[in-house]
Amino acid sequence: MRFDHETLPQRIRFASGAAAAHLAAEVEALGGRRVMVTAGPAARSAAREITDGLPVVHRHDRDGDVVRHVPRAVAERARAAAAEHDVDVVVAVGGGSTTGLAKAVALASGIPVVAVPTTYAGSEATAVWGMTEDGRKTTGTDPRVLPRAVVYDATLTLSMPVGLSVASGLNALAHCVDSLWAPRTDPISQALAVEGVRALGAGLPSVVREPEGLGGRERALCGAYLSASAFASAGSGLHHKTCHVLGGMFDLPHAQTHAVVLPHVLAFNAPHAPEAERALAAAFDAPTATAGLALLYDELDAPRTLRELGMPADGIAAAAEAIVAAAPPDNPRAVTLQAITGLLRAAWEGAQP
Repeated sequence: MRFDHETLPQRIRFASGAAAAHLAAEVEALGGRRVMVTAGPAARSAAREITDGLPVVHRHDRDGDVVRHVPRAVAERARAAAAEHDVDVVVAVGGGSTTGLAKAVALASGIPVVAVPTTYAGSEATAVWGMTEDGRKTTGTDPRVLPRAVVYDATLTLSMPVGLSVASGLNALAHCVDSLWAPRTDPISQALAVEGVRALGAGLPSVVREPEGLGGRERALCGAYLSASAFASAGSGLHHKTCHVLGGMFDLPHAQTHAVVLPHVLAFNAPHAPEAERALAAAFDAPTATAGLALLYDELDAPRTLRELGMPADGIAAAAEAIVAAAPPDNPRAVTLQAITGLLRAAWEGAQP
């Protein structure tokens, strides 16, 4: 056995109902005196509540300030606001788009970020950044964008509707699955990924059954962190390369796109990655990984089609070419234009993988 595994330097504070206190402690530890808060519309109220006692000099939370896939023009406005207000800490309260915007500020300035997730996106636990311009999403890795601390509080996810909770949780599950065969996968990231599958597989059905219960949301939130930790070390596999192309090219909703594509990439790769397949099957407590995922999708009433997300049928050919060009060279199965075209058409139609 021989591998290299990088554990990212980051503190995690996990406790329901303690976001304000934990956030204040982290800002103080960073010496923050001029705080910028980023928050999208869904998290604006919660952000104002938990940051009320902080030395906030700018709230970047107006309509249009946070946009999915972080368009470059939106990122530049946030960077200019941080410079204008001489910000020394950015607090990001919200989902992946909010964290992504804070990362864009950090990438250009080195200003430290404290993330307070309200979804299961997982961006908060990685040093990966992404921005879109002219229909193309560019991603990269830089230690400056890794949030110095993450404050997890499951009560902040209670306002997330069940449908969005499901999609966001399946996005996290996709981090787990991709981490089992991504370019830098290793036994540690694989172990984190498998535990993430178990946590999400138990937590998400509980969220659907009892949306106001904290137990399921805590398990899902913990699973989201495990999944992101695995992904941070393992890197982007075929699934994430596919979704980055689709999101950037067609401006599709991030979490729902991951949820729709995941069963198709799993069915594509699993027969060619037997060890990963067995580990996933065991985590799902199912005879096969694909069967386990299918049962979970039925239980969650998960999103099924790219067509319903707004992807045009005539975009399949161009997307397939871009995905083949971006696919990792060591994917378990050869990534051909014909195969990816078929995969995308099945995902567009909502056909069985």
